[in-house]
Amino acid sequence: MNNNQYAVIMAGGIGSRFWPVSTGAFPKQFHDMLGTGKSLLQTTFLRLAKFIPTQNILILTNERYINLVLEQLPQISKEQVVLEPAMRNTAPCILLSALKIHKQNPNALMLVAPSDHWIEDETAFKNDVQSCFDYCKEHNGLLTLGINPTFPNTGYGYIEYDKIDSSPIKKVLQFREKPDYKTAKHFLEEGNFLWNAGIFMWSTKSIVQSFQVYLPEMYSLFNNGISTLNTSEEEAFIEKNYGHAENISIDFGILEKAANVYVKKATFDWNDLGTWGALHNKLEKDADQNTIVRAKTLLKNTKNTMVYSATDKLMVVEGLSDYIVVDKKDVLLIFPKEKEQDIKKLLEEVKQQFGEKYT
Repeated sequence: MNNNQYAVIMAGGIGSRFWPVSTGAFPKQFHDMLGTGKSLLQTTFLRLAKFIPTQNILILTNERYINLVLEQLPQISKEQVVLEPAMRNTAPCILLSALKIHKQNPNALMLVAPSDHWIEDETAFKNDVQSCFDYCKEHNGLLTLGINPTFPNTGYGYIEYDKIDSSPIKKVLQFREKPDYKTAKHFLEEGNFLWNAGIFMWSTKSIVQSFQVYLPEMYSLFNNGISTLNTSEEEAFIEKNYGHAENISIDFGILEKAANVYVKKATFDWNDLGTWGALHNKLEKDADQNTIVRAKTLLKNTKNTMVYSATDKLMVVEGLSDYIVVDKKDVLLIFPKEKEQDIKKLLEEVKQQFGEKYT
C-alpha cells in the first residue's frame, strides 16, 4: 500500500428519503440497508481499506454520530474521526480534512467518497481510483469519477466533458445541475455527459491551493488554526470556528470555478442508493419484480414492490403494485414508489404532527 494515499469518507448526512429506517439519530449510512450483515459505512470503509492504509482513512461526520462511527469501525482511532459541530455542506469539511492530511504529509493524495454508495466491482473501482491518483501525483488537477448514464435520470447532476479529448482523463467543460427529463435526454444524445457521483481525487496541495483562490475566507478561517490540527487543541478550535464557515458544496465553491478539473469515466456499476426505489433496483428480485430485505413474506398479486423489515417479521401483502413497504419497530410506511421523492416532505409532516420521536 502507498502511504501517501489517503481517503476521506463523508458520513454526516441524514438520508431523509430512506425514512423511517433512516432518522436523525441513526442515519442510513449506519444501517445494513442491503441485508448483507454490514452497514453502508462499513462496506465503504472495507472497500477503501483494500488499497489505502487503514490509518490513512478519515471519517467526516456530525459530532452526534461519533459513538456510532467508533462502534462500527473498531479498526480506527478516535483521531481519525473529523467531527462537524454544524451542518455546513461539503466544502468546509473537505478543506478541514485536506489541511489535516497536508500538515501530516505534504505529498499526500486524497480521495473523497460518500459513505452510502453501492459499487459492485470493487477491483474496477480500485483501478479507476489508482489511475486518478497517478495523474494527481504528476499534475495539478482536481479529478472526479463520472458514471456513464444508462437512462435520462433527472435526480443526478451531470458532468460535461470535452468531446474531442481522446485521453482517459478528460477536461471538464462544466457541471450541470439536475435537469428536467427533456434536458437529460438531450445530454444522453450528446454523448459527452456523465453522472456526477461525488467521488473526487486530488493532491492535498492542489485542493488547498484551490481553496486559497476560490474560497479565501474559508481558507483563512481554518488556516488560522493550522497549529492546532492533529493536536489535542483541534477539537476546541473546530468547535469555536466551524460554524462561521460558509454553507457551500465543493461543487459550487470550487469545482464549478476552477480551470483544472478533469473527469475519468468509471468502469464500475454505481448507484447512490438515495431512495427506496434505487435500493429496489439494485437488489435481487422475485418473478414479480419484488425485492425483500430480511422479512419473511407471503406476497399475493403484488408486483414491483420493495418490502423491507428491520427484523425477520412475517409480512403478508396483497394487491400492491409499485409500492414501498417498510416495517420498523414503531413505524410502518406503505407508500407509492412513484412518489418516493416526497418522503422527505412527509418526514416534516410527521415531525410537526407527532414530534421528533419518529424522525
